[in-house]
Amino acid sequence: MAKLWGGRFTKGTDKAVEDFTSSIAFDSRMYKEDIAGSKAHATMLAKQGIISGIDAKAIIKGLDAIEKQIDAGTFDFSVALEDIHMNIEKRLTDAIGEAGGRLHTGRSRNDQCAVDLHMYVRKSVLHMGELLIDMEKALLEVSEKYKEVIMPGYTHMQRAQPVLFAHHMMAYFSMFNRDFKRLGLIFDYADVMPLGAGALAGTTYPIDQTITQDLLHFSSIYENSMDAVSDRDYVLEFLHFASMVMMHLSRLSEELIIWSTNEFNFIELDDAHCTGSSIMPQKKNPDVCELVRGKTGRIYGHLMGLLTMMKGLPLTYDKDMQEDKEGLFDAVDTLHFGLSITADMLRHMKVNGDHMRKVLDDDFSNATDMADYLAKKGVPFREAHAIVGAAVQHCIEKGCVLLDLSLEDFKGISPYFEEDIFNAISIPACIAGRKNYSGTAPECVERQRVHGKASIEVQEKQLHAWAEQLHML
Repeated sequence: MAKLWGGRFTKGTDKAVEDFTSSIAFDSRMYKEDIAGSKAHATMLAKQGIISGIDAKAIIKGLDAIEKQIDAGTFDFSVALEDIHMNIEKRLTDAIGEAGGRLHTGRSRNDQCAVDLHMYVRKSVLHMGELLIDMEKALLEVSEKYKEVIMPGYTHMQRAQPVLFAHHMMAYFSMFNRDFKRLGLIFDYADVMPLGAGALAGTTYPIDQTITQDLLHFSSIYENSMDAVSDRDYVLEFLHFASMVMMHLSRLSEELIIWSTNEFNFIELDDAHCTGSSIMPQKKNPDVCELVRGKTGRIYGHLMGLLTMMKGLPLTYDKDMQEDKEGLFDAVDTLHFGLSITADMLRHMKVNGDHMRKVLDDDFSNATDMADYLAKKGVPFREAHAIVGAAVQHCIEKGCVLLDLSLEDFKGISPYFEEDIFNAISIPACIAGRKNYSGTAPECVERQRVHGKASIEVQEKQLHAWAEQLHML
């Protein structure tokens, strides 16, 4: 097949080279962006008198027809035509003749590809925002549903202090809430139009980039044409965002895996989100959580791959930069899977609150509260710490816990202990007493939920503003 760029060549491209250099297998997903960019470019060319209005109308009509074919799955993509841009342009030229050949006036595949990718990332930001908000809502729902459940909190995977299960869920809410804020930076970086940069130096045609800017709903235009075609910072920012989200999902998945074991028995995942064993009939495996955890490494790899690919590239465009898309597309797909399925899994899991509470009656998670009790009575905290440590050791030797001790036992440990020690180190009191702003007391966690709901309202307004700008409402 004759190449649209083949005038300078005396022989055809080797089939193996065509296969190796082709990107149509993955960049075809940007066909709507490519068609939108071409329609805007044709409109601008006509307004500037660079092509005729008749040609522009024929181009736009032809592109609309091609879009319908791709939507319907009847468009045959060709590896020989390399990418989505050449596939569409060749089909257009075949359909409408000379007018199709005028579409590429005043642009290059370099700025054409760049504008497609910018538009794709902007659209992906909206999709990710919707998924993050749903994830936050799921965490709020679970926090509300199990707001009275008390569980052991851990450090070093050792029981540390009692916390509300809702407090634990809201910690993840805070992480995903910060992830949403990162989307704003990505949108801003992607919301700059490169079209008009040409191959690298601009064009001699009297184009007006503000026309295409308005038609494609960009807030600004690249100041420097060389930067415009060689910039992939916004893709790197998206992959960094994706890595952060997957890291947060992976941490949550790890806990769900641990909590669902027979040894912990803190939760039970719904059957719909688990699989069985081909040999062991009793098994109920948290495969979804494990896959989320496993896919996190793949997203990290996409970030490191693109950083490594970009680090040694001279300005401006190099074929290496074709490698910017597969990782991005996979990250978008993986985030969609991870966020949507985890939110659904949270909504359908069962929390074994009674068992969590029972666990706390058989350990020393209230030891810090006992030390705080002594410190409030005037004992220096470090001395109080040592006293309680000795009391814990005494209990371990006797095979009991702190609340099993009598008042006489407590008096023998320190004269500062009074009858109120039993209430002070009760598990509910350990929770209720932590009333500081970020603490686990019920009123503090309720405030977190109130603030969380308000934050989601702000996020939804931001999504609406982005969608309105992109005319996607």
